[in-house]
Amino acid sequence: MARNVTKKHGSRAQRAWNGPLLLSYGFRPFFLFGPLFAALAIGNWLLLLNGQGLEPAGLSGIDWHMHEMVFGYSSAAIAGFLLTAVPNWTGRMPVTGWPLFWLAMVWVGGRVALLSPVSLPWGLGVAIEAAFLPFLAAIIAREIVAGRNWRNLKVLLPIVVLAVANIWFLLAANSDAGAMGAVRLGLGAIIFLIMLIGGRIIPSFTRNWLARRPTGAMPQPFNRFDAATLAVSVIALLGWVAFGQGAVEMPGRGAPLLGAILALAGVRHVLRLGRWRGLRCVSNPILLVLHLFYAFLPGGLLVLAVAVLEDDPALSAAALHLFGIGGVGGMTMAVMARATLGHTGRTLRADLAMVAMFALVMLAALLRGAGAVVASHPSLITLAGVFWIAAFGLFVFRIGPWLLQPRLSKTG
Repeated sequence: MARNVTKKHGSRAQRAWNGPLLLSYGFRPFFLFGPLFAALAIGNWLLLLNGQGLEPAGLSGIDWHMHEMVFGYSSAAIAGFLLTAVPNWTGRMPVTGWPLFWLAMVWVGGRVALLSPVSLPWGLGVAIEAAFLPFLAAIIAREIVAGRNWRNLKVLLPIVVLAVANIWFLLAANSDAGAMGAVRLGLGAIIFLIMLIGGRIIPSFTRNWLARRPTGAMPQPFNRFDAATLAVSVIALLGWVAFGQGAVEMPGRGAPLLGAILALAGVRHVLRLGRWRGLRCVSNPILLVLHLFYAFLPGGLLVLAVAVLEDDPALSAAALHLFGIGGVGGMTMAVMARATLGHTGRTLRADLAMVAMFALVMLAALLRGAGAVVASHPSLITLAGVFWIAAFGLFVFRIGPWLLQPRLSKTG
């Protein structure tokens, strides 16, 4: 019922907005600017590694790189998803027009403020950058409360944690303590959000597709197993946040305990993924990639568990990039592609360009993870960056034009 109301309200809202089509729905600006920035930011990072590129303002090159991937690109993808999903949850009209414009401009302002050619005072740049996530959280909270959709208030917690981590990062980046703890907190919040929302959409999309196929095993609905898995994951991620720089440094017997919890969380997510019947989706790439990219989360947890137990900074860095590139980058790309297809009236089918961009992200994650471990082959890191740039460049080239065009008619 709510879905039908949302479609009616959504079309009414878009008719009422007479400005640029880009501001007619939340997914349009953020699914365009986010992937474009993802490609440009890694391009600049590769240049910085070679002594070129635009210098960050008030940050080291590595701090800028970590910040912009965790708090820059990821925030745009999350914003586009939530501004599109919340109307489906609440039955309210989507946020459009000037409120959407100013939200997008605050995000763009944060990206610009952290690069030195702008020459803003550091305090002003921090204020602009720190404003986006609270602004987003306030909009989402207003929509959920106005729609009395109380059960979805829980999605606000990871956004608030991400906002806190961003402020922590900006305050700590130039201190002796460093900002790595803030990176782990921010990435952990995003990982949990993917675990939470992925646990809703992946089995749901899979069940809907398999219902039209020959009889076979169906995805298991959310139950106590999933709830317990999420609880163990929260404990594991908080432990990761709390201890160490790089590989976890814990006194006494703490490291074996945290390693065991991380391993338990990883194994439970492997089992959870198996319950969603992804092997039955091999013939449907746009659906299969959701399962494949989600697999990078338990993969990262298991690698991180070994890193903790062995006190291995290289494995810890590998886990960080499995999470960031495969889990966050891959899942957000897959969800953005699927949502754009659906909301622009196109068939939910991946063409060759989309399959290529998904494959490139997977290769980038695996190569970057390997590059963290095999120090004698820095070319792996460069190649991973090139694959990432190619993947998101393909996204902008293939899917970007649809974000600037009207929704196709039923006969279009």
